[in-house]
Amino acid sequence: QVQLVESGGGLVQPGGSLRLSCAASGFTFSSYVMSWVRQAPGKGLEWVSTINSGGGSTSYSDSVKGRFTISRDNAKNTLYLQMNSLKPEDTAIYYCAAISSAYYTDYARYEYWGQGTQVTVSS
Repeated sequence: QVQLVESGGGLVQPGGSLRLSCAASGFTFSSYVMSWVRQAPGKGLEWVSTINSGGGSTSYSDSVKGRFTISRDNAKNTLYLQMNSLKPEDTAIYYCAAISSAYYTDYARYEYWGQGTQVTVSS
């Protein structure tokens, strides 16, 4: 069956770094656009970043641009998010999600979601 399993979250001090991973199985990972979406406590979903199926094109929200880097390894069926210069406002559950269209800011169009990994930025 389809699985997206995130890992790499945790507690980090402001200014620190974390690298999230998302291991995919049960579908043709290399055919899908992949995104990271987060949800802060008490708030709705917030799109963070998207990478196209081949890995050659990326997009970022203004809130993370210049600090986060999305990448993928299609040979390993794995998506990554390198997060640097973390801020307390980055505290959230981070989800990876797969979509077969270009409407990556429309959460209802995503076909597969992971269970999420908690990132907490606090001193």
